[in-house]
Amino acid sequence: MGEEHGMLALIGAITIVALLIAILSNRVSPLTALILVPVAAALVLGMGASVPGYILDGIGKIAPVAGMFVFAILFFGVMTDAGVLAPLVGLTLKLVGRKPSRITLGTAVLALLIHLDGSGAVCFLVTIPALRPLYDELGMDRRILACTASMAAGVNFLPWTGPTLRASAALKIPVSELFTPMIPAQLAGLIFVFAASWWLGRREERRIAAGRPLAPAVGEQAAISGGQTGGHQDTDALRPRLLPVNAALMLIVIAVMVSGAVEPVIAFMIGTALALAINYPDAEAQRQRVENHSRAALLMASVLIAAGAFTGIMNGSGMIAAMAQSVADHVPPHIGRHLPVMVGAIAMPVSMVFDPDSFYFGVLPVLAHLNESFGGEGRSVAQAALLGQMTTGFPVSPLTPATFLVAGLSGIELAAHQKFSFLWLYAASLIMLVAAIFCGAIGL
Repeated sequence: MGEEHGMLALIGAITIVALLIAILSNRVSPLTALILVPVAAALVLGMGASVPGYILDGIGKIAPVAGMFVFAILFFGVMTDAGVLAPLVGLTLKLVGRKPSRITLGTAVLALLIHLDGSGAVCFLVTIPALRPLYDELGMDRRILACTASMAAGVNFLPWTGPTLRASAALKIPVSELFTPMIPAQLAGLIFVFAASWWLGRREERRIAAGRPLAPAVGEQAAISGGQTGGHQDTDALRPRLLPVNAALMLIVIAVMVSGAVEPVIAFMIGTALALAINYPDAEAQRQRVENHSRAALLMASVLIAAGAFTGIMNGSGMIAAMAQSVADHVPPHIGRHLPVMVGAIAMPVSMVFDPDSFYFGVLPVLAHLNESFGGEGRSVAQAALLGQMTTGFPVSPLTPATFLVAGLSGIELAAHQKFSFLWLYAASLIMLVAAIFCGAIGL
């Protein structure tokens, strides 16, 4: 029995390392790696006949999460097409005026609101081009533009954003159970973001007043074209007269989803159907709206379903449990019971090493089982990871396209953005960790 346990743990470890190498090397797509790597491992273990059952079991558990993501993309896509977010951009530009401390605060607020759709790329494509001309006109440091937008988007992890969905899928935990206890910690993070943004703006006011030049590390770089403030907006799809109705619908869907009154996938399915029926009564117009956003929805849903196959095989074969037990046998109990806190402390820097798929689908299940072996809950480890791993970490990670988008749109060198923003984002992660411990979401 001991040899069999050791073999399971060894093959499991090799499987996860192979998955990480396959994904991080960009030799194959995450979807391909998540399917083929565990299937190969199961065949090596002589469990080939059980693989179909493991995969179906995993997919069955992942289906509600994948469905939620698809309809969340469609819902927020339709809302954006109808012009729900456009007034927010215009209002922000009117309110910030020409005072740097107000401009940086406005940057954070606008990024926070735009990121409600869960897409970092959309957030940066709208926020940065809208405000960059104002920063340039006043001679403000563009690194601050990149940093404040990154902080607001990074702290604003939501039930329908990638890290939360991946954590839910990997551990088979309802999204609401992961997210709701973390709301106080997220509020603490947002307070820090606004305070930091104001302070950065005040520092710019003093620098500009003193006539000091910008730091040479800013590094001029041509901006990425695209997005802009509605550069790709389909004006025929705008529904300005329905703005109050659409805004109310968005708030209701989000409130119902966060409350846990119904499963999130149900809330977004009904919300999407209502949004299409209200804004685009014609069947062809509805079909066009869905087609416009189907690519993003399909890409992520396919990865989530492939992840269901991966976790189904890893759990069904016993590899995850064997790895967790092997690690637990060698970790002193007085250290092991603090695992969630340790994960939370390093979650943000880990974003520089692991992409979200490899971490949440490959590493998190092992950490969760390990924490359970010490008498804790796997959920605590997932919540600790969400405080930094590809949340506050994604805007500076070289493993995400959004990082290059931030630097390019801001017109600064990537290294300058990472060097300037890293510590601010890490501080936000640690602030949320302390708040999570204080409110009891994560135990010491």
